[in-house]
Amino acid sequence: MNVTPTLAPTGAASIAASVATLLAHYDAAILPLWNGPGWNTAMQLPYEALSATDRRPLPVARYRAMACARQIYVFSRCEGADAAAHAARLFASLRGRFADGGYGGFVYSIDAHGQPLDSTKDLYTHAFVVFACAAYFKRTGSPEARALLDGTARLIEQRFRMADGLYHAGLAQDFSPIGGTPLQNPIMHLTEAYLAAHEVTGDNLYADRLAAIAAAMLASFVDPASGCITELPLTTDNAGNRIEPGHQFEWFSLLASAPSLFDGSPLSQALTRAFDFALGHGVDTGTMGVAAALNLDGSVRDPLQRIWAQTEFGRALVVRGDRVALAHLQAWLQSFPARFLHAGGWYECLSAQGKVERAEMPSTTPYHLATAYQALAHATAG
Repeated sequence: MNVTPTLAPTGAASIAASVATLLAHYDAAILPLWNGPGWNTAMQLPYEALSATDRRPLPVARYRAMACARQIYVFSRCEGADAAAHAARLFASLRGRFADGGYGGFVYSIDAHGQPLDSTKDLYTHAFVVFACAAYFKRTGSPEARALLDGTARLIEQRFRMADGLYHAGLAQDFSPIGGTPLQNPIMHLTEAYLAAHEVTGDNLYADRLAAIAAAMLASFVDPASGCITELPLTTDNAGNRIEPGHQFEWFSLLASAPSLFDGSPLSQALTRAFDFALGHGVDTGTMGVAAALNLDGSVRDPLQRIWAQTEFGRALVVRGDRVALAHLQAWLQSFPARFLHAGGWYECLSAQGKVERAEMPSTTPYHLATAYQALAHATAG
């Protein structure tokens, strides 16, 4: 599924060396957190977050199915028997802790004692279940993973899909409507999940659904002025809508990863414009820092810099792969680790001036690092 360019000789050696340093930090500092201090052996689940000061678990208020699913992806893509065994533990916990035996699907969260906390059904969670199952199936060939992948996708199509081709962001426990508008973010992660499902199964059902999603997003979320995908449908009052640069980069990378499905499509063309808009308005090229949100006119709405948006920027630069993008990538490879990484892990959020605004380390973030680093490693291989 992942298609990234082969780097030109110019600058390739320095880029490859910087990527190797990132991968070494990931293996030495990030992964050991999550089968070590970040793993609750009694619950057989990752803690939600670790302290930045001593890497101890923060007080437990909940465990989320989505966080468990993201960690399945992380450990499914790692080499070695220990990683495979940990992925198997996570997969068992996803089914054992979060599956709703009464109504089907997965609850959003459980409490510190393993009892249902939030039993609503949200698209974001179910998309990550499909994504996790695809990764685990690719790693293990598990028939249980394949069955859960296809079964969850069927449930999404039966319960969450709306008549206009968009999807409910959330439903009640019994899948009855609870109101609210569709949101781009869970639909983006459903796109990611269906891309992974198509890759590992070859089932054209996923290709058909991806084409329908692209058409629905183009009709309802793409701002004609910028090509950007807004967070809320365009029918929403513009004062309440926004553009997140990180999501433009993420969408760009997802569609570029599947040229057989999306090359030349109207949504892909729009996202090329969105990439340029996000780069021009949402990135401080002095630090390569990506702002959290813009107004529709491109002015900065939220200057906070979240680590996931930085990793999506790095991934999109290497996927774009042209001369300008690779020049920015070289700068990003110097700036990102210096600003966001440290010997004990990472900083989750910085201000535009580089002040640490959120230091704890959530269990969901290694997924973002993994997807970006995978693209970088692929581009520098060989």
